[in-house]
Amino acid sequence: MGMNVVDKIDDQVKINTVLISVSDKTGLETFIPGLVEINPDILILSTGGTYSKIKDILGERADRCLKQVSDYTGQPETQGGLVKTLDFKIYLGLLTETYNDAHQQDLKRTRARAIDMVVVNLYPFSQTIAQSGITCENARGNIDIGGPTMIRASAKNFIRVASVVDPSTYPALLEKLSAGNGALSLEDRFELAQKAFDHTAVYDRTIADYLGAQTVKDVQSCYQTGE
Repeated sequence: MGMNVVDKIDDQVKINTVLISVSDKTGLETFIPGLVEINPDILILSTGGTYSKIKDILGERADRCLKQVSDYTGQPETQGGLVKTLDFKIYLGLLTETYNDAHQQDLKRTRARAIDMVVVNLYPFSQTIAQSGITCENARGNIDIGGPTMIRASAKNFIRVASVVDPSTYPALLEKLSAGNGALSLEDRFELAQKAFDHTAVYDRTIADYLGAQTVKDVQSCYQTGE
């Protein structure tokens, strides 16, 4: 199968659909109302604790502009939040391109929406392993899968999607969205992609270094093994 080659994009992309799933909920209390004020028709997709937090922030407005990812995809979250966002409909929405007819047909076929912004930060792996008495199982449980995948997909598709990984950037993003009538430029999206890939690179390096410092005996000490 040949590579998908893009030769036409939009400089300005209006943010109509946002996927938000964050461990660090700092700044949401101003960022979320700001997004809704700039674009009252925005749809926010979210999961778990983030969904609950956003629902509290929005109050009555949540009924109009907030939806659980599980309601959107039709697939309930698995026990313990093991699988929440890893869904065909989500990644179609993240990776599709505006001027690709086949992609647009896929969106219609699955009743999916193009997702224009992802707001994600990751399970606190480095903070977890910095604590005393942490076992390999504690560390393993804090290896985020869905988060890095969403970040990588949205950052790869910076030609259309904004990948937001740092809560400290929320105020500047709101300013740019307000000035741009709810849209972000290619320059904005590219700068966010640069940050996003640096974020996942540091995250994976931290995990690799931690696992590299363990022995199989360290791992065995965490578990009972079946016969």
